[in-house]
Amino acid sequence: MDKTLALEAELRERIGSKAATAVRKQGRIPCIVYGHKKDPVAITVNAHDFLEGIHHGHRLMDITIGGDTQKMLIKDLQFDHLGRNVVHVDLMRVDVTEMITVDVAVEIKGVAKGVSDGGVVESHTDHLEVECLAISIPDKIPVVIKDLGVGESIKAGDIKLPDGVKLVSSPETIVVSCHVVAEAKTTEQLEAEAPAAPEVITEKAPKGEEAE
Repeated sequence: MDKTLALEAELRERIGSKAATAVRKQGRIPCIVYGHKKDPVAITVNAHDFLEGIHHGHRLMDITIGGDTQKMLIKDLQFDHLGRNVVHVDLMRVDVTEMITVDVAVEIKGVAKGVSDGGVVESHTDHLEVECLAISIPDKIPVVIKDLGVGESIKAGDIKLPDGVKLVSSPETIVVSCHVVAEAKTTEQLEAEAPAAPEVITEKAPKGEEAE
């Protein structure tokens, strides 16, 4: 889905942790732009506008640097030690006509029929790697599990992807499964199942002979 956010960026004259901290105190986020065989460029963007954009599902951005607007894709977000605040962003230059490889979040939909038989649904991955046009990145990949029974699983190759989107992850990657959780056993049950300790037989020493 083509969701492009327009942002004005400023070049960063200084780099390093101290400079980045100063940038964040000004309400901006430090970023690095790379790709298309051009030198990496250090920039900053307005933190509020950027975060609002990604919260609304934007992956593509039209970023203007010194009057030059370039289309960029968010490749990586770095968070603080609490995992709450974005402290750095990696951006990649893209062309609307080129195919790119990206990770897209998986969305589990429905209730598995195996749940009514005592099964528990387990998610094995939260994303899949796909290839598509830069302007056609899916927001999410829906995985419908209503027909999933106990002892069954859905693999990446089983999922129908949108037109123009090609799976890059292994088709054998298990995305979600349904299984029965074994009941916890009591101490008495575990002891009853434990093998009996073997009897130790010792050879008696002949009369008049002392054991060493």
